[in-house]
Amino acid sequence: MGSSPLWPVELSHGEVLLRPHVRGDRRAYKEVRAANVQWLRPWEATVPDPLWSRPDFAEMRRLSQASARQGRSLPFAIDIGGRFRGQLTVSGFEWGSLASAHLGYWIDRREAGRGHVPLAVALAVDHCFAHGLHRMEIAIRPENAASLRVVEKLGFRREGLRERYMHIDGDWRDHLVFSLLSEDVPFGLLAWYLRQRRWEDAEEAEH
Repeated sequence: MGSSPLWPVELSHGEVLLRPHVRGDRRAYKEVRAANVQWLRPWEATVPDPLWSRPDFAEMRRLSQASARQGRSLPFAIDIGGRFRGQLTVSGFEWGSLASAHLGYWIDRREAGRGHVPLAVALAVDHCFAHGLHRMEIAIRPENAASLRVVEKLGFRREGLRERYMHIDGDWRDHLVFSLLSEDVPFGLLAWYLRQRRWEDAEEAEH
């Protein structure tokens, strides 16, 4: 995967930068994770094994980069204004007749609601679509109002409910599934999103 145009790569718009994790992220990663334990707990995947524990930064970085080199995922640090503030991962790549993948992310609560996540998602989706992916999927717990707003803003279509789909916070949780196809945004998701945002700002200004 190291020679693939999909990875490694940096993607940016404004102060939002998606980039590979680096060793120097360790201190910021630990600080952000510690500050967001309660914020992230209801939404982050867990493993139904009482002996399982979340890997530390070094192990997370090693595993995610090995997965990227094998072409199984695209693990990005979300950098905002030059500081580590979250993660976005595209995984579950299926090429051939499917050409699909799914996307997940988490963001520091101190940066939530400022429009960074839609930009980060749009950057990652455009990168994947530009290199042959046809379908991107995002699964969200029905209770996660903030993430539901993200897919709504980006024009993802709701496909339905997957019952007890993923293990989160100690139990199997239902998820709503949303998808976007490359032909839905022929000129790119970022361009589509920025255009929608300009229209909304203009309508608000008129009122």
